[in-house]
Amino acid sequence: MKITVNITKKKILFTGIVTLISLLAHFFAGISIFNMCLFPALYFGAEVLEIELKEKWNWAVIVPVFALSSFVTTWTVQYLLLEEDLRERISDEKFLLNMFCCLFCYMFVQTITNNTARTCVITHLILLVFAGANYFVYAFRGNEITFGDIKSLSTGLSVASNYKFSLNAQAMNAILLTVVWLAGIKKIQIQFKKEWIVRILSASVAVFAFVYVGLQSVNTVTETWEKKGTYRNGYLLNFALSIRDSFVEKPEHYSAEAVKAIEEGYSKAEDTGNVSEKPVIIAIMDESFADLGAMGNLKTNQEVMPFISSLKENAIYGKALASVYGAKTPNSEWEFMTGNSMAWLPSGSVAYQQYLTEENAYSIVGTLKGQGYTCVAMHPYYDTGWSRDAVYPLLGFDEMYFLDDFDQSNLMRKYVSDEVMFDKIIERYEALPEDENLFLMGVTMQNHGGYTDSYENFVTDVYSTNIPYADVNQYLTLAHQTDLAVEKLVAYFEKAQRPVVICFFGDHQPSLNSRFYRLLNGKGLSGLTLAELEELYEVPFFIWTNFPSESRHVEHTSLNFLSTMLLEQAGIPLPPYHQFLSDLMEEIPAMNGRAYYSQSAGRYYHYEDAFGEDKVWLEKYQILQYNGLFQKKEKSDLFFGGKNG
Repeated sequence: MKITVNITKKKILFTGIVTLISLLAHFFAGISIFNMCLFPALYFGAEVLEIELKEKWNWAVIVPVFALSSFVTTWTVQYLLLEEDLRERISDEKFLLNMFCCLFCYMFVQTITNNTARTCVITHLILLVFAGANYFVYAFRGNEITFGDIKSLSTGLSVASNYKFSLNAQAMNAILLTVVWLAGIKKIQIQFKKEWIVRILSASVAVFAFVYVGLQSVNTVTETWEKKGTYRNGYLLNFALSIRDSFVEKPEHYSAEAVKAIEEGYSKAEDTGNVSEKPVIIAIMDESFADLGAMGNLKTNQEVMPFISSLKENAIYGKALASVYGAKTPNSEWEFMTGNSMAWLPSGSVAYQQYLTEENAYSIVGTLKGQGYTCVAMHPYYDTGWSRDAVYPLLGFDEMYFLDDFDQSNLMRKYVSDEVMFDKIIERYEALPEDENLFLMGVTMQNHGGYTDSYENFVTDVYSTNIPYADVNQYLTLAHQTDLAVEKLVAYFEKAQRPVVICFFGDHQPSLNSRFYRLLNGKGLSGLTLAELEELYEVPFFIWTNFPSESRHVEHTSLNFLSTMLLEQAGIPLPPYHQFLSDLMEEIPAMNGRAYYSQSAGRYYHYEDAFGEDKVWLEKYQILQYNGLFQKKEKSDLFFGGKNG
């Protein structure tokens, strides 16, 4: 190896440009004076040094070069996207998997170029530009780019002009570090005379990296909420996982003929109405609302939800299975809105962000728009949360109300209370013209975790007397406040002149201190039977009307069936897909991402253990859902034409 110093006017000029950029980055982006001086100095050193390698050293140098390059690229990506406290949260194992993701990219490019310097420059630049795109997307919507976003790239570009692009000190440090790194790494020119050997070896290493990441991340789920994907999985690995999850396997018995066979049993909607006029339909998915007492011997100083527990007249009520626990609210929302199940999608995936497109956005919204309803969505939080600003228009909502549309003068902890949101629902109802039919979908925020912080504006007045944990007591107080808000809402609509149907349900149970569950059920969160495990996914629900209607307790159901039950209770003609779901409920009354309840056997089963009629119905359901979500040319017009309208 021979190292020399070569100073030229061109290199001095380029160093001057880097110095100017560093100076501007200090004044306008806020990088430190130390970094402002350091980057030009490092760049000058990298530029003037000339490195000449003897061919016999090529094999000894190429391995550490690619290993170091993979490390530098991975670190720079993480640095660009995360603040210091979040960067420290990624485990060494996940960081290593991100390095292997980088190594795969490096080896892929090396297979093409057979030039180490060129490979390092091209690969590092591509990955940093990709991370830079994510840097801006995160600033706009609050979460990472996933593979599913590539499918809606045109939509993203169409709204890009609405945003202001700016670079902070972190971004400028990453850019200047990249400039220095590329100036140095391009000097290591390694080429081999027997190109075919290098290409074969590079391709082999790429395959090894691909397989290694795949095997090591089998049980790792894609994260799509805020920056969890980047600080839990690492951004490059999280994106790779989103690619994996985007390819949903076709059901074993799927075919166009199988879809046609299912169609034969159904026809366009028949009127099954039980009221003389179309009712106002209100659906409320309440954040983290659950009945903790249903899972064990929980004693409290007062009843947590006395009103909801007593609401039995003109009401269908009980507990419904959700597919998520403690997080990933949009999956519950998606199951309710569409009648689909997370059972047929990859574990950890988020349907709203990964699978929903303009072509497959069928839902209860389309059904009710087809019945002449104005469809309104309300969520008293940021519109970018779980990409609702993009999802709701796809579903066909006519009006959308987010955080800035709600009164924030009297928050509960740090969120808009359920009472304030319910008042907004009443306000929209009171503005309703006589000739307008209204469907309103509300998603609350009051009870969102965590529950360990204290707040000057919040007093814990409902608490456990036998299992005292601060987070549990805070949650119980919040749940009680929801009960009071629901009581006020129902009292208002009891007196309403128009017929009204309210469907209320929780999205998932809260995530609380694990020791609380050990005292509550004697086992904690592990070692549970399948039936005991499913109790962790149960949430209360009711479908209430302000006019005489059927009253019954539902022993077993799930969120994917609630919209069908709601349409039936409202007297809305069931479209074919909901007719199918209504029939399915007779055999499979409840199911979620983990298991299903067999009506005939009276117990829960894992899907792979399905048998007899259970298996037949589940296969039909999976075939239809796959057809509706992932087929374009062969999509069933009967079940999914007109957005399920």
